Amino acid sequence: MFNWEGISEFVAVAEAESFTKASQRLGISTAQVSRQVSALETRLATKLFHRTTRKVSTTEVGRVYYQHCRQVLDGLDEAERAITNLQSSPRGLLKITAPVTYGEMTIAPLINDFAAKYPELEVKINLTNQKLDLIDEGYDLAIRLGQLEDSSMMAKRLSSRTQYVCASPSYLSTFGIPHSLSELEQHNCLLGTMDYWRFEDNGKTRNVRVKGNLSCNSGHALVDAAIKGIGIIQLPDYYLQSFIEDGQLVPLLEQNRSPEEGIWALYPHNRHLSPKVRMLLDHLTQALASHK
Repeated sequence: MFNWEGISEFVAVAEAESFTKASQRLGISTAQVSRQVSALETRLATKLFHRTTRKVSTTEVGRVYYQHCRQVLDGLDEAERAITNLQSSPRGLLKITAPVTYGEMTIAPLINDFAAKYPELEVKINLTNQKLDLIDEGYDLAIRLGQLEDSSMMAKRLSSRTQYVCASPSYLSTFGIPHSLSELEQHNCLLGTMDYWRFEDNGKTRNVRVKGNLSCNSGHALVDAAIKGIGIIQLPDYYLQSFIEDGQLVPLLEQNRSPEEGIWALYPHNRHLSPKVRMLLDHLTQALASHK
């Protein structure tokens, strides 16, 4: 088992180049520092310092040993900071941005739960589909959906989403069920902000251009149109799950369902996350895992 005795004293002397200054730094007597260092040298069977009446300096072996000991002590400091942060109550401003619909349906209620637990927090949530600059605009956290663009941000996967293609029973009874991607061109496909849908075809992702007589930038409006039998839609599961479960919408082309996409938390690259951001990340991760 590793013997820690003398390590702190050795590092203090190496950095101060003085037994007296090291003792002042550690708050113990010079004699105690000297005894601990001497015992360490005896245990290691090597000389760690050159000592003169005017100067103390590390030997070649001492310099190597110092580098390793410094890393160990830094690791201990890091561990203590982590424990301190775990015990700290989050406080101050917490600024978050998330996409509008997913933010309204899922993220904002979870953040509200978090804010209710920690009344010393001041929480600002901006729901927008624009990709905001987190650093320039002072955001602690952003929720992003799907494929991430390259950036200098740190990313943590919180959950995933699945895209479904659906139609109402009334639409399918009138216009038939599409059994292949090529048959979509014979159907009224209701569009969102893009004119293509994403599928998996023979193990590869494929974008299929679709068209129809209705387009809207609101997923809720497209769901309503599909339930009323106007056409077929492709939307993420959080729009559709309840309507699939109660039979108002029927999943289609399941063999070509696109792979799961990530739901991500992005935050600026910092060595030490503040307690409020780290605890919010943990809260969102646990809550979203339980939603599955």
